[in-house]
Amino acid sequence: MTDKKPASPPLYPFDRLFIGYSLLMILLILAFGRPLVLYLDEMGFYAAMVALALVVIRYVDERQNRLAALIRLVYPALLFTFFYRATGGTVLMFFDHFFDPQLTAFERALWGINPTLYVDRHFTHLVWLNEIFSFGYFSYYLMIPGFLLLAFFKRHDWLIKSSMTAMCTAFYISYLVFSLFPVESPRWFFAGRYVNDIFGPVLRPMARFVVEVGGLQGGGMPSSHVAVALVIMFYCLKYYRRLGLALVPVNLLLAVGTVWGRFHYVSDVVAGIVVGIASVVVVWKFYDLPADGANGKAITRKLKVEHAP
Repeated sequence: MTDKKPASPPLYPFDRLFIGYSLLMILLILAFGRPLVLYLDEMGFYAAMVALALVVIRYVDERQNRLAALIRLVYPALLFTFFYRATGGTVLMFFDHFFDPQLTAFERALWGINPTLYVDRHFTHLVWLNEIFSFGYFSYYLMIPGFLLLAFFKRHDWLIKSSMTAMCTAFYISYLVFSLFPVESPRWFFAGRYVNDIFGPVLRPMARFVVEVGGLQGGGMPSSHVAVALVIMFYCLKYYRRLGLALVPVNLLLAVGTVWGRFHYVSDVVAGIVVGIASVVVVWKFYDLPADGANGKAITRKLKVEHAP
């Protein structure tokens, strides 16, 4: 009688994306980071992320208990902010300047004025609108934890695996484009041309505080906020329909709020929409899920995923 060989820990598509993106960034830094000594912190960060993912995959068994399952399934989401901050060190790795002049010239040629300046001249005195669109922008920070916790407590682990794959796809594409087409954002580029402040008693200060603490100069194109909010909205429309319908106007307010609050250009928002839709389409094509999540398991076609029983 021979002992059975222990089953290998499951490797999910979001694990591959997490590790693959980290390794890709290390390779890009080695190839283009000059002088290399300026990028040692970033290389160390991405190497640490690879090591962390391997540890989680190897030693955190989602079948052990629900806390282990939570860590195993959502660890990439816990680190999205850290990845975002790490891109600040590589934004100008390929180019030594931002492309705001070209982007704003394009928008001015298209509409005759830069939308962010038009809002500044005509609407920022409307405090109630400032608060509404600040709510839309701030709502993004509640969407990811809210959606993942909802799916987790419903024990829809199959849905977390799929949606996490789509969110990772949207985020990592956005982070790569930050370096390939670095854009400061209106609040930096037009800082000397705004004539009015955007005032709001509650929500505007909250939105501004979050951006000032965690914002990134050079992470404008595309709007990763819009991209990932769309991912969550589409998943909710498919699996939690009432919540998805409620998120439609919230996503609209978010998209407008990014421009209204001077965090993004309209072009950034459009690019974010494209990234978000593309991420969902690709994942739904290759990571096929039953409409009702039958038996709590995902059905996969081309992405080979092992599922714990």
